[in-house]
Amino acid sequence: MNTLHQLDNADKDIIEELQVDGRLAFAKLAPRVGMSEAATRQRVNKLLERGVVQVVAVTDPTMVGLRHQAMVGINVDTDVRKVADELAKIEAVDYVVIAAGRYDLLVEVFCADQAQFVDIVNDQIRPVEGIRILEILSYLTIVKQTYNWGSA
Repeated sequence: MNTLHQLDNADKDIIEELQVDGRLAFAKLAPRVGMSEAATRQRVNKLLERGVVQVVAVTDPTMVGLRHQAMVGINVDTDVRKVADELAKIEAVDYVVIAAGRYDLLVEVFCADQAQFVDIVNDQIRPVEGIRILEILSYLTIVKQTYNWGSA
């Protein structure tokens, strides 16, 4: 289980600035958070080392040829964790959640087109042992997609 890390106001300020621009230079970040450049660098490095933050490049799937997106709701008749682990191995799957409610699992798939999606569902998802029911929820339009979960 992940360890809960207490964040002070300086940590939260740093996180909020990096959520706007993850490539912000320490020289520019420091005055925005009211700290020296060295102290800011040290704080950012601690946040990275503890796994509190990650600095990554996020692509727009449609700009790299992944024009078909769908959520797949799945119900299982076996250990949900085993099925989730198997689905997570599929390259086109970028999101797997064990859920409460109508579905045991929610799986997000990004691929080039409808034909490739059909192949992924039929050749990679359906054969996973333990899947009882699946429902495809094709995305028509993504209205909001953000990776800004705040700093608590």
